[in-house]
Amino acid sequence: MALLQLFITASIPVLKVLLITALGSYLALERVNILGEQTRKNLNTIVFYVFSPALVGVNLAQTITYDNMIKLWFMPVNIMITFIVGSVLGWILIQLARPPPHLRGLILGCCAAGNLGNLLLIIIPAVCKEKGSPFGAPDVCHTYGMAYASLSMATGAIYIWSYVYNIVRISSKRITQDSSQSLEEASESDQVSYTEPLLSSKECGIVEDNADQYALPCTISQQDSKIEPPSKSKNFIVRICEKLNLKTIFAPSTIGAIVGFVIGVIPQIRKLTIGDSAPLRVIQDTANLLGDGAIPALTLIIGGNLLKGLRGSGIHKSIVVGIIIVRYVFLPLTGILIIKGALKFGLVDSDPLYLFVLLVQYTLPPAMNIGTITQLFGAGESECSVIMLWTYAFASVSLTLWSAFFMWFVARIV
Repeated sequence: MALLQLFITASIPVLKVLLITALGSYLALERVNILGEQTRKNLNTIVFYVFSPALVGVNLAQTITYDNMIKLWFMPVNIMITFIVGSVLGWILIQLARPPPHLRGLILGCCAAGNLGNLLLIIIPAVCKEKGSPFGAPDVCHTYGMAYASLSMATGAIYIWSYVYNIVRISSKRITQDSSQSLEEASESDQVSYTEPLLSSKECGIVEDNADQYALPCTISQQDSKIEPPSKSKNFIVRICEKLNLKTIFAPSTIGAIVGFVIGVIPQIRKLTIGDSAPLRVIQDTANLLGDGAIPALTLIIGGNLLKGLRGSGIHKSIVVGIIIVRYVFLPLTGILIIKGALKFGLVDSDPLYLFVLLVQYTLPPAMNIGTITQLFGAGESECSVIMLWTYAFASVSLTLWSAFFMWFVARIV
């Protein structure tokens, strides 16, 4: 009976996501036309610049303190490991499936980046409130659980907008450049024009080859591209250290995370803005209102983009199956080994809830922000929608089963 209750509790958050996704698909139908393509792009811009930074910043400011930061130092490292392992597995999948170039960044992003914020913010409180929860008193579990989920969301936002954002940008720019070159070869006129992707109209062109296609984002001037460095090692160091595109790394969500850290860690600022008796509590309330719109808006956008996928995205089934296997089989198994090793060497505390959150980070479906990123660049939108549909459909079962196993696992090893 307890296992059945656990299954229901873990399924409800994912089912909520699927229901909102279905609503977004309905609103995007031609006969309804409430969430059309242009509307989705405008809503994406609002989510990118307003909703997501508010959501990340306010949750961090409310739950993260200096003491928590010292205790939770391993969580950002753990999330980085999920991205590294997922990227390696995604690269292997690309070698096996041989997808088109403009989808390679999307595949890497889906394998590397999990939904580290939205789902955890829903799952953790639900698990804490459930009768017979192995994580102690519901109030204490909720307080610490929100701190863990907030830090996970903030760290994930930084990694997503500094890594996934840029590999999708590189893929979309490459396919745009290839299309432009083919148009130039077909016509001698110089009047060919194209619409640049949103948020990248002021970026410089990127010079890249097959070896560094998935390197960190860099801005390369024309003068630098003509100068050959003395060695390959120097070329690599120059690309990483000197040509890093800091503008794209410091996306609005990253800035929101930094603001949230500052408010939460500095006691004087925290007392002014956080709490029912804080003089500037209106700022906290306003940010809460804005942040609450991020999750439903992102989910509606995914649902709206889903229609393109249903009409035929051209994505191979092997790619979708490969991403599902990576995220729901290999990553969770890797996470068990990593967390068990970290506990053995004393890198993490023996807090069952903390260990549970670290393990769940390896089992989550792809981040919804990937859909936002593909919408921003107009590359792989329909394919991303199909991937999201099937990965979240399987998550309703996979996440529940893994959560039940992780609860048993942390109770056994602590």
